[in-house]
Amino acid sequence: MPIVSLRDVTKSYPSPTEKGEVVNAIDNVSLDIEQGEVFGIIGYSGAGKSTLVRLINALEPVTRGTVEVDGTDITGLGERDLRTMRLEIGMIFQQFNLFNSKSVAKNIAYPLVIAGMPRAERARRVAELLDFVGLSDKGRSYPDQLSGGQKQRVGIARALATNPRILLADEATSALDPETTHEVLGLLDRVNRELGITIVVITHEMDVIRSIASRVAVMEQGRIIEKGGVFDVFSNPQHPASRRFVSTVVKGIPEPYEVTTLRSRHDGRIVTFSFRDGDRSQSDVFVELARANVEFELVYGGINDIRGRAFGHLTLALRGDNAAIDGALRTIGATIDVVEAA
Repeated sequence: MPIVSLRDVTKSYPSPTEKGEVVNAIDNVSLDIEQGEVFGIIGYSGAGKSTLVRLINALEPVTRGTVEVDGTDITGLGERDLRTMRLEIGMIFQQFNLFNSKSVAKNIAYPLVIAGMPRAERARRVAELLDFVGLSDKGRSYPDQLSGGQKQRVGIARALATNPRILLADEATSALDPETTHEVLGLLDRVNRELGITIVVITHEMDVIRSIASRVAVMEQGRIIEKGGVFDVFSNPQHPASRRFVSTVVKGIPEPYEVTTLRSRHDGRIVTFSFRDGDRSQSDVFVELARANVEFELVYGGINDIRGRAFGHLTLALRGDNAAIDGALRTIGATIDVVEAA
């Protein structure tokens, strides 16, 4: 059974401009998130990502549909039951949301105070969490004495304080530099692997999804327009919005204007070969071209790796006898996608 399940969920708000009209921030969304996975939700600003998260932890009520968390329909729960349910869901934020007037240790302890945990037990739990996130020496420091990455580690420790089963990360790396982002994503991966916590990552950065998630949903205008395994969405995106996201981290088939530039710099026929895990390898293609006495030069593209599975597009400039090139392309095209630029 999924640990989070949304069925036909819509969240509407009054339109700010049209009297009596409504805006659907979430529009008829159905989604299952499996226990123990890292699930990515990606979309541009205004796509509805953050609203969806607020429905999962019931900070916003749904307009229509149902949201189940760990088998319980939370859409009809009273506030007391919702508070109990929220102990099962940790949350980390883009801007950290730490109390600047409290020490690191007290920030982490805050949800434990709210939950009524005894002082001695709180102290043990805070020490354990500081060690887990690599900040054992920072318990008495204050947030303004920390780097951005350290602040987010405190945020993660605080989110883990009540031993949640689900962790919601809303743009948790957007305020960080690339190196710190890599460190924080590594910590989240460790949270998932070692603690078995289900993580929902909300982001507009496809590189974050590639680094940590196993499945992804792409959102646009409040709807899920594509979902599936990260490898499948990256290697073969079906929706134009998905293709735009993938293009930010994966070079695909060159656009016509790029082909014009390539032709100005390289002689020969411009041909793109597309590879997916399990297809004929790059070396097989190169061997086939060499066997046909076709000269080739890599001019665009690259091969990517997602958790040990490779895919990508290589665009080559091919030079030689046209009949030989045609024959080699027919042979290669029997096993992989081959596109020659017009």
